[in-house]
Amino acid sequence: MACKKCNCSKCNHEFMAPMQALWTVYDGIGSKADVVAIAWEREDGKVFRYDLPVPQRLDKEAANYVSYVVERIAKFIVWAAGGWKLYLAGPDAVVKPVAKAYTKKGLRAFDYDFFTSIYGRPVEAVVVPLKKMPEMNEKSSLVKTVADGCRIGFDLGASDFKISALNRGKVVFSKEFPWDPRNNADPEYHYSKLTAGLKEAAASLPRVDAIGGSTAGVLVGQKMGLASLFRAVKEKNPSKFETAQNMFFRIEKDWGVPFAVYNDGDVTALAGMITMNRKGILGVAMGSSEAVGYVDPKGAMTGRISELAFAPVDFNPNAPKCEWSGDAGVGAMAFSQQAVNWLAEKFGFKFPKTMALPERLKVVQAAMAEGDEKALKVYVQIGRFLAHAIPWYNEFYDYENMMILGRVTSGLGGSIILESAKTMLKDCYPEWAEKIDIFMPDEKARRLGQSVAAAQIPVIRKGRRRA
Repeated sequence: MACKKCNCSKCNHEFMAPMQALWTVYDGIGSKADVVAIAWEREDGKVFRYDLPVPQRLDKEAANYVSYVVERIAKFIVWAAGGWKLYLAGPDAVVKPVAKAYTKKGLRAFDYDFFTSIYGRPVEAVVVPLKKMPEMNEKSSLVKTVADGCRIGFDLGASDFKISALNRGKVVFSKEFPWDPRNNADPEYHYSKLTAGLKEAAASLPRVDAIGGSTAGVLVGQKMGLASLFRAVKEKNPSKFETAQNMFFRIEKDWGVPFAVYNDGDVTALAGMITMNRKGILGVAMGSSEAVGYVDPKGAMTGRISELAFAPVDFNPNAPKCEWSGDAGVGAMAFSQQAVNWLAEKFGFKFPKTMALPERLKVVQAAMAEGDEKALKVYVQIGRFLAHAIPWYNEFYDYENMMILGRVTSGLGGSIILESAKTMLKDCYPEWAEKIDIFMPDEKARRLGQSVAAAQIPVIRKGRRRA
């Protein structure tokens, strides 16, 4: 079973589009099909399951190919939804190598260590009969978009955090607070800084009815998994790391009001829903890495981790590799400053070795503003990658709107990415071109900000407002 590479001849390396990999599997099915089932279980009994039809009879070469595709699907799911236990059902030649990969010394040792760390329990991978596979079970929470009562919202970033206060929907306080969380090893620093900001915002309100938050990093419920915000705690003061992870529970107890905190990507998607009156939004932020957020077609938050920077979007094993995970063809290498860097060098840009990625991005952006052909190729290429990712993402996220944003989309380059993606989507995936609208946030969405959107997440319980 031969790999189906992108046949448009425009992707400039032997790009293997995920959907074309699936179609290669489907092409071999014939009149009878078997099923490979993949499921990841995570907190609160949540399960994400994906069933892949496969040929009933597989020779060794075909089994190896299908096993590779199944591993890519398993990896995508765990970085999309999260999980500590991988269930697999199907032919042994296909699923057993995948189960072996998700072990401490397996091919996906990075993923094993990462999810073992954030969930506090070893990752498991088991092969079971199809009838014993867990069913899909996701528990979404609807988001109230009417900003009633007196609310506070915060948005935690790496160099500053922003806090806003709303009184019946009107922003009465908004301030950015500088901080340096990544270099402070005492979790009390993080707690006291955020608490002081919340108290300052509360002083502008007659009372506080609810607090909502947005944060960088991986959340498991309201417990922080791994985040650069607590990097120094993890590395220099590990005995206090659990205290740092539970910071949001402590703040919730302090204030005694409805409290909710979500991944910053999800809150970005929520901001798009509020300002543009759209639901079913997948937000893709192209910055230092790829950050993704999701609001489902009912306007609900799913609680998925959506760390698609580590999820595969190019199935070619020889695609550029992520320096952190060591894996090839993941989202960070297609939709971030890292992607701009390797594409720029491929198309002829020369950078000093000491120049950081943000500065390299600025060089490419400046060149694009001057009409440089090499810069144009960079942005066109990212748009093409995005077009191939859109139907693939739709396999796991039910969405009709994709919002792209982030520093990589700033300036003329963002418009080129958008148009390039729309053109290739229409050419290669016409069904999805009709279904999915790709757009960048308007000025209203940009002004809203994540702290204001986050403030609107908690549901105020009547009769329990704090004086």
